Formats: sequence, C-alpha cells, structure tokens
Amino acid sequence: MPSFTLSGVVLGAPKARDLADFYHRLLGWPFGDDDDDWSTLIPPDGGTKLSFQTEVGHVPPVWPAGPDDQQMMLHLDIRVDDLETAGAHAVSCGAVLAQFQPQKDVRVYLDPAGHPFCLFLPGA
Repeated sequence: MPSFTLSGVVLGAPKARDLADFYHRLLGWPFGDDDDDWSTLIPPDGGTKLSFQTEVGHVPPVWPAGPDDQQMMLHLDIRVDDLETAGAHAVSCGAVLAQFQPQKDVRVYLDPAGHPFCLFLPGA
C-alpha cells in the first residue's frame, strides 16, 4: 500500500482571504500561500495546514441541519486550555456562538463563512 499523509484541510468561503484572516486571528498561525482566492495557514508545530478557497456560490451550512438544510461537510475541533477565554477570543475575532450546544465541555461556534467549529477542553 502506498504511503498517505494528510497535508491540509480546505474550507470554502465567499472570499478565501477574509476567512483566512479570521482563522489567522483565531489561531495565530502565519500565512503560507496568500491571495484573494487561495490562502493557507501554516501550523507552528508542523501539523496539517489549513487552507481556504473562494467559492462564488458558497452556501453556509446550517447547525444543526434539518432535512432540507445545507448540511455541514466537516467541522474543525480545536483543543483549548480555557473554554471561556478561548470562546471570548473567538467571538472577538468574528465567530458567533451557535445557539445549539450539544455537550457541556464543548462549545460550537460559527466562523464568518458559517462553518461550525468546536472548542473543547482536553479530555472532553
């Protein structure tokens, strides 16, 4: 079997650079590739990159989705050491706390393009 390495995750957005700016502020990761239609953030620890591409017809997912809603295709899980402080930081960067919260030690937020992401404590 050939060797596989997951090198990146790509999120679509109406404007790639705008969503990249949000995650840059949220995570503090430096930019790699960076233009209006494709931007990449590089994790300092050398892990999986986070990229963003412009999708002109982007339709934000609905959280939680009903039967006729745009389904979320993926979400990011981000471990934090202080849920309240991290949540306040996420909101100051432009995230919105989702109305539906399914777990006690996890907080679901929506990024500016509508993608859900979860902040969670170690062990949650």
